[in-house]
Amino acid sequence: MEKENRREILFEGLTETEILNFPREHLESLVLTGEPLVFRIGSAAILGEFKVAQRCLSIELAQIEEGGEGVLLALGSLARRFAIVHGLSEIEWIVHAIHCAKPNVKLRRVLVRRGFIVQNVAGIGEAYYFRDRIDRD
Repeated sequence: MEKENRREILFEGLTETEILNFPREHLESLVLTGEPLVFRIGSAAILGEFKVAQRCLSIELAQIEEGGEGVLLALGSLARRFAIVHGLSEIEWIVHAIHCAKPNVKLRRVLVRRGFIVQNVAGIGEAYYFRDRIDRD
């Protein structure tokens, strides 16, 4: 499918490029707080938190409801572009999808396929974990 024919997934009604064009101080005060927030990507409602420390963007996702149109891929794309633009060296992903009341088998398959492993994360417990190193080639 050609790129112009694909439906772009929006983040709270905004495109990836629009979000990346926000001044960093706006993103820091609204999103990169290290506090839980609920947001929408496409048709999915997500509970998560974001923070930047020591050149690492940390993404912790507690709950993803609905969706299915590539929410994690879209978030991953935005996170990588953000990390590159802001000179970050890695992205740390923590996804709480281990002990769900209604497990999403498709989500688990996607996580494993993308390299996530079940790990005991300090201060959090068991979660899917992945550390994505950003290459600057």
